[in-house]
Amino acid sequence: MNTLSQLLKTVKGSSPILYWVVILHFIFMLGCLLGLAIDERTLMGVNVWIKPLKFSISGGIYILTLGFLSTLYPYSNRKRNIITITVALTLLLEDAIIIYQAARGVQSHYNVTSVFDGMLFSAMGILIGINVLIMVLFIFDTVRLKLNTSKTVQWGILLGWLIIVFGSWVGGQMISQMSHNVGVADGGAGLPLLNWSTIGGDLRIAHFFGIHAIQIIPLFAFWISKKWNVNRRKQLIAVTIFGLIYAGWIGFTFYQAKMGMALLKL
Repeated sequence: MNTLSQLLKTVKGSSPILYWVVILHFIFMLGCLLGLAIDERTLMGVNVWIKPLKFSISGGIYILTLGFLSTLYPYSNRKRNIITITVALTLLLEDAIIIYQAARGVQSHYNVTSVFDGMLFSAMGILIGINVLIMVLFIFDTVRLKLNTSKTVQWGILLGWLIIVFGSWVGGQMISQMSHNVGVADGGAGLPLLNWSTIGGDLRIAHFFGIHAIQIIPLFAFWISKKWNVNRRKQLIAVTIFGLIYAGWIGFTFYQAKMGMALLKL
């Protein structure tokens, strides 16, 4: 809890707007949990509040992560504020659209059944596109700048940004086919809460692990740098091997999904 408190304090001091957007996401999460408790409506076989719940949690974690990582870069206050506020507000708007569509009981993604729904879906695509461009900016800056952390952690951050861009590309694959399942229609039998298909391929699996690389790999690098008392070269090799294994897992789940195979066939 002390670590989380310190993390929130750092982010709040660096970008108050981003901090309050993170808090809003966790308020959204509580609202979605309340919706699950009192609203029995379903969409494609699951409660309408499951999807906004997942996006509220994932979005809040990503925004908080980016807010903290931005403090490690030798940016001017102006540049850092432009980046963090852009990310915070664009993702806040995207999640607001998802929650709004859930409240209406309709799909947020791949929904072009009306002009209005199509406009909202297109808006989400634009908002995510802006964030992907910011991810690419972080890749270039991680390569060319010296971050306020160890070389081991900086290398882990770079690998995290590279893999999250691939995870975003997987999201683009879903948009191009206007569905997340392969071989079967969206919906149907799926894992609890995650709802990943258990009867066909599901691109959301590779997308999920891809977009959370920016937390998992830097955390591994930080752990290695603190707990493994060896020279930097060995630490960098360990982080690289971990990153390759993680990327290989994502590649496997992507291939499996494209072949129409479920991760777990129940």
